[in-house]
Amino acid sequence: MSMLFRLIALSGGISPKGVWTAGGNLATARRELAAAGTLLAGLAFCGTTGSNSGVTEEYNGTIWSSGGAGTARYALAGAGTQLAGLSFAGSTGSSSNVTQEYDGTSWSAGGNYPQACNGLAGGGTQTAGVGFGGFSGANTGVTNEYDGTSWAAGGTMTTARRMLGGCGEQTATLSFGGTTSGSSGLGATEEYNGTNWATGSSLSSATYQNAGAGTQTEGASFAGAGPISISEEYNGSVWTAGGRLATARHSPGGAGAKTSAICMGGFAATYLATTEEYVLSNTLNGVWATGGALATAREALAGAGTQDAGLSFGGTTGSQSAITEEFNGISWSSGGSISPARSYLGGAGSQTAGLAIGGATTGVAGTSTTQEYDGSTWSSGGALGTPSAACGGCGTQTAGLCFGGNNASLATIDATQEYDGSSWSTGGALTTARRSPGSAGAQTAALSIGGLNASSAQLASTLEYDGTTWSAGGNTSAATMELAGCGTQNAALRFGGQVSTSVVSTAQKYDGTSWTTTGSLSQSKDLLAGAGSQSAGLSFGGSGPSATTEQYFS
Repeated sequence: MSMLFRLIALSGGISPKGVWTAGGNLATARRELAAAGTLLAGLAFCGTTGSNSGVTEEYNGTIWSSGGAGTARYALAGAGTQLAGLSFAGSTGSSSNVTQEYDGTSWSAGGNYPQACNGLAGGGTQTAGVGFGGFSGANTGVTNEYDGTSWAAGGTMTTARRMLGGCGEQTATLSFGGTTSGSSGLGATEEYNGTNWATGSSLSSATYQNAGAGTQTEGASFAGAGPISISEEYNGSVWTAGGRLATARHSPGGAGAKTSAICMGGFAATYLATTEEYVLSNTLNGVWATGGALATAREALAGAGTQDAGLSFGGTTGSQSAITEEFNGISWSSGGSISPARSYLGGAGSQTAGLAIGGATTGVAGTSTTQEYDGSTWSSGGALGTPSAACGGCGTQTAGLCFGGNNASLATIDATQEYDGSSWSTGGALTTARRSPGSAGAQTAALSIGGLNASSAQLASTLEYDGTTWSAGGNTSAATMELAGCGTQNAALRFGGQVSTSVVSTAQKYDGTSWTTTGSLSQSKDLLAGAGSQSAGLSFGGSGPSATTEQYFS
């Protein structure tokens, strides 16, 4: 993502949820570091690599570069800006009271923090800083305020704790999460007015070893012990779910604003150098962002619904799966099981009115089973007139469409079948018999995208259905099979699949006439499922099998 794009993106409007995207890696992977500044002028300093680190790095929105080294320590707090930073307290193996000030080039000594402590949080500026919480022989709720020269005592937190997140200014501070035990997290949130702390609403997910960004009324918490990928947004009254980090981690550094945060480093089985940037989802153009993973990794599954109300069902884990999962835009939860368990099925409809079409209980031989979902349970629908697996599916529960696939004898078919909510009837035949296509659209305005013909040759052709007959549309950039699609006939999105013998991450958009390339999936995979629209697509599952979910924004 270019600097220009970021500047444009960050000037966008309010979105109910942001998205984490990849930034430049730190030169030094580390955890329990501190951070300050903004997304486009960030500062990361100190931490541990297994050994105490004094490394300072400066971020320009794209890459990190070396700054002046500070006193090596970890579990410290930070505040200020890239050109006027503040670091204080922490641990060198024992708790520290060191304060240092950064001028954009080097660190110099400031007034000592009143207590030698570690695991605290901070906020404010170099000349109006605030530190709170931490561990100093015991958990502490002490607050200290800095004037650019020395620290003075402030109000005491209601809940003494360590390893907490924080953000804001000296007279409008926000604290959240943390631990009193070192083994379980807190949801507690407190707001500071420069004199006293008051209780705010709790985090939805109690955590510790989290990072924070923003202000008291526009705050963000992200990452935490587990490690976890959860982020939450605060509006001054309540916390709501934000987009998930691509890499779950604990003990990262965090800085910036709620709508333009930066998360760097941390730990997840190893010391991390990865940086992620939080931006508004409605300002992204052609970008895939990682969403919450499926609970059960599957391939050859089906999908339905939207980006914020998705449905996944069936597939294979190595054996046929009956699992249904529901997506709320953040995470997947269990739904009612299909019966029988099967893979290579078609999908249509919505999360609360889904349609499972055909599929295979053994190999890729077609069955005639149809099932309808009401948001809780699947019930039997009318049987397909021609059994099918590896078919295309689209439309709604009461106006569904099934086309192509393998029949019960494994022959590739050209059959089109239309569902009215009770029974299937014959529609116009495909101009070319095919299996494993991508699909999009409605019963009277559908797309069949790529696939394999009866000779097992991969196809680049797109076919358009008008409710009666199929006609040729624009070709995709490459002949592709086992891909996924979503959207409408005149505004479709296709992604993933297999080209020749290579599994790909390619994505393209269709305007009713031709395909144009857009941002690629972060992972190459075929046998995946899709849902949503051209501007808000959803990809999940796939070869591996995979549990990965990605959300598309355009």
